[in-house]
Amino acid sequence: MAEFDDLVASRKAWIADFLQPWCRSAPLAALKRAELDWADIAGKVTADKTLWPWAWARFPELVHESLGIEETTEVQVTLKEGQILRGYPDARASQQGQLVLWGSDPVDTEPRELGPYSIDRIIEVRRVVEEDTNR
Repeated sequence: MAEFDDLVASRKAWIADFLQPWCRSAPLAALKRAELDWADIAGKVTADKTLWPWAWARFPELVHESLGIEETTEVQVTLKEGQILRGYPDARASQQGQLVLWGSDPVDTEPRELGPYSIDRIIEVRRVVEEDTNR
């Protein structure tokens, strides 16, 4: 039975040491390719519960460890182009590496749906704290 226990331990280590870190750094195109064969790669788990939450974990302030994208906290998202957005993430609308927010941008401060924004375009996500609200 020790051989089976070793196999289980090896599989868990591969997921923790390779697969999860890969998801946190892979570009969107690679993540979408992986999703097509996710059952073969990761086992009997859905991409919605593993691949995508692990991918979004590259932005720790955006995700809840067991729930995925956290909707209850306002975030500030900085895009590669320098644009800064503020809003509440919409987990249901944020699919396949595309983030959707409910909020405003610096030009149009009226709340509305913003996005979707590719995970590849986002360089930083941080939670908005009380002092940030004094624009």
